[in-house]
Order: sequence, then C-alpha cells, then structure tokens
Amino acid sequence: MDSAPDLDAPASSGPRQQPTPLLQEVAPLAPAGEKRRKPHRRTRIVATIGPASDAPETLRALAAAGMDVARVTLAHGSVEEAVGRIRRLREVAPDVGVLADLPGPKIRAAPFAEGGVVLVAGAELLLVPGSGESGSTAERIAVAVDDVVHRLEEGDPVALGDGGVSLVVLGRVAGGVRARVRSGGRLQGRPGVTAPARSMQLSTPTSEDLERIEVLVAEGIDLVAVSFVRSREDMEKVRDVVGPNGPMLVAKIETPEGIADLDRILEVADAVMVARGDLGVRVPLEDVPHHQKHIIKAGVRFGRPVITATQMLESMVTAPVPTRAEVTDVANAVLDGTSAVMLSAETAIGADPVAVVSTMARIVERTEEDFDYVGWGSGLGVQQISGPPSSPARITAAITGAAWRAAVEQDAAAIIACTRSGATARAISRFRPSMPIVATTPSTRTARQLSLSWGVDTIMVPESESTDDVVWFAVKRAVEAGFATAGDVVVVLAGSPDEAEPVADTLRLVRVN
Repeated sequence: MDSAPDLDAPASSGPRQQPTPLLQEVAPLAPAGEKRRKPHRRTRIVATIGPASDAPETLRALAAAGMDVARVTLAHGSVEEAVGRIRRLREVAPDVGVLADLPGPKIRAAPFAEGGVVLVAGAELLLVPGSGESGSTAERIAVAVDDVVHRLEEGDPVALGDGGVSLVVLGRVAGGVRARVRSGGRLQGRPGVTAPARSMQLSTPTSEDLERIEVLVAEGIDLVAVSFVRSREDMEKVRDVVGPNGPMLVAKIETPEGIADLDRILEVADAVMVARGDLGVRVPLEDVPHHQKHIIKAGVRFGRPVITATQMLESMVTAPVPTRAEVTDVANAVLDGTSAVMLSAETAIGADPVAVVSTMARIVERTEEDFDYVGWGSGLGVQQISGPPSSPARITAAITGAAWRAAVEQDAAAIIACTRSGATARAISRFRPSMPIVATTPSTRTARQLSLSWGVDTIMVPESESTDDVVWFAVKRAVEAGFATAGDVVVVLAGSPDEAEPVADTLRLVRVN
C-alpha cells in the first residue's frame, strides 16, 4: 500500500518527497449539499438481439429498460445481418457492450416454415441428411451435417431444440432413419440436433467460426462467446486469432468435457457462461442446477464474470408475465453470485422484448435487497490464480482483497478502481461489495467490456503520467458523478501508468472534505 501528496491539484510526475498518511483528503470537490448517489442494480442483464428487437427504436428502449450487454448470435442469419445489428447498436446505444456469440459445431435442422410445426408424441417421421432445400416439416426433418444421420443406430435418442422435443431411432430406411416422437412440442427456425457422442465427432472452434471472428473483430466488438468449449486448448485457438488485445473471450460451458476441464478453461478465458440449454441435453437434467452453482463459484474464484443463460423468462416469449418458477430461478442465480443473467428467445423473437428486460431488472433489484454483501466477501476465501506469487494477477488479487476489507471497515462511500484493461475492476467485483464500484479508465472499449461485470459503474478519465494524477482525476470524476460527497471516504486502487504492463499495486483511502 502506498501514500500520496495532497490532492488539491494533479501532482507532478517528478520524484516524490515526504509521504503523507494513507488516509488523505481531497479539498473540496463536492458541491455543497450534494447527495451521495445510491447504488443501482448490480447484476447485469444480457439481452439477445433478433428480429423482434433489432429496430433502432427498440434497441434504444432496451438500453433504457436495463440492457447492459447486447448478444448478437451468429447461429441464425448471416454475418452481414450480425454486422448490421452491431452497427445499429453502436449508433443508438453506444454505452452497451456487444457480445458476438459464435455458433460453434452445433448441429441444426434445416429451417421449418414460418410459425414452425408441432410434433405429437407417438408420431413417426424421417431424419435425413443435408441442409434440405425444401426445409424441414413435421414428417421429414433434414439434419445439416450428413455424418450425424449416417451414424445413428436403432434405439439412439435424438433431442431437438433445448431438449423439449425428443425422438428415438426405430431403424434405417432408404435415405435416412425412421424415428418416433417420445416427447412432443413446437419446433421453429433451425433448432439444434443432439445425438449420441459417436454421431457428433466435432471440434471447437470451427473453421467457419474463425472466419467470422475476423469480420467481427474489424467491427470492434467487445466480447466473443465461444460455443461448446471442451478444453483450455479450444479457447487458446480463438485467442491466437483475436490476439492479446482483442475482445474478451467468453467460454460457454455446455458439455461434460467443459465441466471436467473448467479450471484450466478459466485460466485462459476472460468470462464464462452457464449455457444451460445445450448442457441440459448433454448431462442429466437433475445435474444442471448443481453444475450451474459449481460454474458460478469457479468463475468468481478466478475473478471472471459469469453469465447464467437459457430459459430464464422463457414463458415471456408469448406471455405478458413470467411464471413464479422463472422469477425464482432468476433470483436464485443472483443469490448464487452470478455476474449477469441472460435473455435469449425472450428478446430475440418474443412478443415484447422491452417488457421482458424491465421485468428482469425488477426481479434482480428486489433480490439484491436481500443479498448478504458482507457475508459474501468474508466467506470468499483465497482466490485461485494461475502463475507465480509475484505475477500481476496475484498482486491484483491481494490488493483488491485488502481494498474490500478497508472499504467495509471505513464504511467507504465507493471503491474506485483505476484501470486500463479492466482487470482491477473485475478483481474487486468478485467481492460483491455493498458500496458502488467505480471503474475509471481512458479506454472506451474497456468501459464497454466492464458492462458485463457485477456492480461496476464506469467513468471515462484522461490519460495521466503519474500514479498521483491517476488517483486525483479518478476521485474528482467520481465525486462529480455523485458517488461520494463531502465527508465521505473512498477506497482507491491504482498502479503506475509509466510501467510497460501496469498492475494495481497501490491502495489509498481518500476523504472528500
């Protein structure tokens, strides 16, 4: 921990003279009578953009309703359509983070006609290979990867979509296989197809994924979600393409292999998603809640933002209100410590995407009223970080732990994380403090990437030449934004901006007078 000169004005970058006490004063930055800004919703909302939500006025309304991150999926539609959505988002909601979700090696059926079809339990149909120029029907479903159908055998289970519709293979026929519907339901669009592992010999990322990434990176996206991650090596392949300074990489955990290699995946991923849809058709359904809790705990332990996804408010695709079970599901994810909750079909093709986001925001805000902030930080334990004790990540983990304790003991108005990459803010975010976390950064991309991190509000600041200047401008801007007022103490985390790879190694307590 370090001390600094009086912060009445930015300090020079010359050699430091006599140190002053750790608890220092900033004179006066807060207007008389200014009220402290109240913390708002801390858990983030990710909303998927689709045909129901990609009009400029709807995007603007979604951001106003509480959308922190917009998910643009490439599983449906072309890259050109995705680029169009990204550009509209940038134009009407420039502060919203953009997450591009790669389809990965997911097998999909050829498209059904508009409105979809309903499969009835007990009915029989054909599964045939090929993209199906005429599409899929209730009697004949085309599977886009030929080998999947060729490897199916009598008795094999086949799941469609998120597993709500299931089939069993009866036997081979000319051109494909015959199957019976075990559990029926509606299918629309291009639903996923899940078959036994021997029928789906696939790898992540696909060559098409890597081609898409180049286009997306050129658009300046903030985050890339990698589907069907099975190992650390899968993430490293994508990292090699985007480079060390590219968008954040989100590992989607939706396979048993990904769960088994979770810690190694988290060592190289920037964030993680509990992708419950495909996970639920690859592991027993009763195991999904336990895997969800395990992934959230592991993500927090590594200081990685965690997204909990799939069917959170699914009934609102058509209904004006969610079910009680869905409300409880969202609340439990918040209480488990997830960084973000995600909406998929609800906002992509739902009847009222804006109402869905507003509903999600209300559920989250109410749940956070009962969150045990002090108990969470106290019981967090030692952070597991790869690398030697002197590595930047380990130093940041240690200093942010000290910052959380100081903030609690001093009843600080805010914790201010001065950061260029966002790493410092993400590290303190894992402690889930009750006071606001204010990230000050000169980087627009970092500001948008932090829109995924629990409880982090971001303020833009100018470039600075010394640690003293970094701290002075950070506190000044935080007070101007209403995060602290006269008499408040704030906790400030910073590093030296003149280092080749700045690391948060400075902790200061500052009183606003």
